[in-house]
Amino acid sequence: MTERLHTLPNGFRIVTENMPGLESASIGIWVSAGGRHERLEQNGIAHFLEHMAFKGTKRRSALQIAEEIEDVGGYINAYTSREVTAYYTRVLKDDVALGLDVIADILRNPVFDPREIEVERGVILQEIGQSLDTPDDVVFDWLQEAAYPSQPIGRTILGPSERVSSFSRDDLAGFVSEHYGADQLILSAAGAVDHDALVRMAEDLFGDMASSTSRHADAAQFASGERREIKKLEQAHFTLALEAPGYLHDDFYTAQIFATAFGGGMSSRLFQEVREKRGLCYSIFAQIGAYSDTGMLTIYAGTSGDDIAGLADITVDELRRAADDMSDAEVSRARAQMKAGLLIGLESPSNRAERLARLLGIWGRVPALSETIEKIDTVDVAQVRAYAQALASNGQAAMALYGPVAKARDLDQVTRRLAA
Repeated sequence: MTERLHTLPNGFRIVTENMPGLESASIGIWVSAGGRHERLEQNGIAHFLEHMAFKGTKRRSALQIAEEIEDVGGYINAYTSREVTAYYTRVLKDDVALGLDVIADILRNPVFDPREIEVERGVILQEIGQSLDTPDDVVFDWLQEAAYPSQPIGRTILGPSERVSSFSRDDLAGFVSEHYGADQLILSAAGAVDHDALVRMAEDLFGDMASSTSRHADAAQFASGERREIKKLEQAHFTLALEAPGYLHDDFYTAQIFATAFGGGMSSRLFQEVREKRGLCYSIFAQIGAYSDTGMLTIYAGTSGDDIAGLADITVDELRRAADDMSDAEVSRARAQMKAGLLIGLESPSNRAERLARLLGIWGRVPALSETIEKIDTVDVAQVRAYAQALASNGQAAMALYGPVAKARDLDQVTRRLAA
């Protein structure tokens, strides 16, 4: 399997990977515009725009968009993150041209019918309401805001209901004009795909697009902050965040391996110490979310109001202890988990297309899989311990708590214990 890349004169990029033996293909457009590219008054508009993509074009009604893909047994969807918005489809190999034509149509020819805007506004407001009723959704949004206060990267992707309620057709069209230029788009495809044929299709469908005039996203600044809300719930939701490396940082893979060993599975330190030995929670984990210029190690647990202080203490103590006694066996297991997760995931053309687009967007190229594996394999226990030590001594953390959290430690207590 070989990745191939082509860039049109207007900056539009096409990256593909043919996977022999497959009868289907995953095709999508990844747009380098997400929640962190919004101005304050636009918060939520990237996600609103994603919803509107399927609500009709100059050539197809909303029903026709769905029918044309589903008539051939395909699947179409989209998502919005803080740095990208993606529109993608999975179809059989004979329907690749149809799939790409539909995606091009919804991106280039949306009508933004005022009636459909109002319908979808209601859907999104329901989505926001559902999220607000889900404590472990709410607490992660609060944590992001506490870690990156008054910054686009710290705002919720869905946006506040009062802003969503006010977006107009002109607002949607303006965001497209500002951020959906040819050089902001990546066509990524994997599976039963013909690279040269896709390039010819892309030239016809996107070759006349202008490049973008959008500004770059504001640089992220991690900060200490805390938000807690006492509410009568069955569980106390505890989240703690420490700054982690972004995708381009030299310590990116070290941080990922640390997070996996620390709280990434049933054999991890957090799971074993907090759940298996002490029975303080049902769910506990640590993970790293990375962006182009920053990242965040997030620790989450759901526990009782009486146990939340002890759970926080043990979590901090385990993080400090990792700097002293993280073992070769733990690091080796984490490396194996990372590699297995990567390689198993790449058996899916959808995951391969996602990877191609993500890496091209980050690096401007697609590093060979062997290069990634080598970087994982070269991380050793000394690097992981040093990384854990740096985390503990950094002095900055963010925390969000929700539910029966009156007995929880405050952020100053947590950071003092972390640095002790």
